Amino acid sequence: MGNGVREGPVAFKRQDVEPVPASHLPSEDKQEQKKVLNSLMSGALAGAVAKTAVAPLDRTKIMFQVSSKRFSAKEAYKLIYHTYLNEGFWSLWRGNSATMVRVIPYAAIQFCAHEEYKQLLGSYYGFQGKALTPFPRFIAGSLAGTTAAMLTYPLDMVRARMAVTPKEMYSNIVHVFIRISREEGLKTLYRGFTPTILGVIPYAGLSFFTYETLKKLHADHSGKSQPSPPERLLFGACAGLIGQSASYPLDVVRRRMQTAGVLGHTYSSIILTMQEIIREEGLIRGLYKGLSMNWVKGPIAVGISFTTFDLTQILLRKLQHSMDRSR
Repeated sequence: MGNGVREGPVAFKRQDVEPVPASHLPSEDKQEQKKVLNSLMSGALAGAVAKTAVAPLDRTKIMFQVSSKRFSAKEAYKLIYHTYLNEGFWSLWRGNSATMVRVIPYAAIQFCAHEEYKQLLGSYYGFQGKALTPFPRFIAGSLAGTTAAMLTYPLDMVRARMAVTPKEMYSNIVHVFIRISREEGLKTLYRGFTPTILGVIPYAGLSFFTYETLKKLHADHSGKSQPSPPERLLFGACAGLIGQSASYPLDVVRRRMQTAGVLGHTYSSIILTMQEIIREEGLIRGLYKGLSMNWVKGPIAVGISFTTFDLTQILLRKLQHSMDRSR
């Protein structure tokens, strides 16, 4: 009887204690969900702000990439000015709605995937909570860019078509999808996919690698854990300059293949497209056409993108922390 009295409470305590470790799991899951949601929201905003800021330059660059016209700063200015005179101020942002439809999910997926790949690679290489070494840093960026490009590619095709055609040809994004599917086939929505992926690997890899490396060097030499907004813009600009310069010829090939159906060309493969561009326009003037504009547009866009992402992340974390404290 005495044993029964003593064992009762012990048994009760055991039942009460055993579930305690499991009770932390919902909290950890919630934290992970919040982290992913924060990354998605911050990435979406970063992409939207950056691309809208440089949309007129982006449209001008695409128009030069897909034509045999020789590029120069003077010609670029004339094209922008004539577009403004003939089609109005807001025509400079033509195709930006398609860009937003693509860039918001693209940037959200890319930034979120980058955070997740960093975490996975950190666990694999044993760098939990620390900055990755150079090679995993490059791999995380490349994987993030590839993941985002694979999931959003048809939207990039639509945006390129809208940028180089008069507004009478395609009235909206849905119209582009319908006409391409009906007149050229669904496979056309993935034309230029291979050069896109081949270009994204060095572009995203070098962009994220450069930005993360510059932040780490800044922290090591300044003693500050976080760079200031102007410093973030500068680091992002350097990242954009290096990333886009490395992948630019493939970007030109991608645009040519995407817009071939409406511009009277037939580009069947990456190699043949490159050969035709070089034969007709030369190596530098053809495959690097518009690169000088990209050296203006790219660093601005990437700088704004990285800075917006980081600052939005910080703001959201602060908001969540203050909400948690008030509960």
